[in-house]
Amino acid sequence: MSRVGKVPVKILAGVKVDIKDGLVKVEGPKGKLSHQLPKGVLAKIEDGSVIVSGDLAAANNAPALHGLSRTLIHNMVHGTHTGFTRDLDIVGVGYRAAVKGSVLSLTIGYSHPIDFELPTGIAAKVEGNTHIVVSGADKMLVGMVAAKIRSFKEPEPYQGKGIKYTDEHIIRKQGKAAGAK
Repeated sequence: MSRVGKVPVKILAGVKVDIKDGLVKVEGPKGKLSHQLPKGVLAKIEDGSVIVSGDLAAANNAPALHGLSRTLIHNMVHGTHTGFTRDLDIVGVGYRAAVKGSVLSLTIGYSHPIDFELPTGIAAKVEGNTHIVVSGADKMLVGMVAAKIRSFKEPEPYQGKGIKYTDEHIIRKQGKAAGAK
């Protein structure tokens, strides 16, 4: 039995959880999320918490999905209550970003600006033209959008130019040594 899966998920104030036929629906101030539980994983609400259990008789891989399902439910509860954010920094002379409605416009050294349409449920905020904050209720979607934005111009190892996560450390390489024989 999974140690992570055994821990109950506390339902936070202002969040409503509904479990019906293996479909977990979570609704809170930041949005609505749903997740279909895999075969062999059961969830029920007891004393203001969600209890997740695995049934080995129903599926052979139930123990493997037990902890995963509990973590996904926890992320849904936390995301609809508080939300998730991912910070990105743009490094480079003349590189900048701007948000126009639901479109993130990036000027990052190409001959044309890159316009990235943000998916539903994701918001982006630009601070000081070079700091992007991606936020939303779905942790996986926030991470995927941040990774997609980073992929437009990944940081290079010599000068560090490009788009990087704020907490990311770029390992720098030394350039050519002048006059080496």
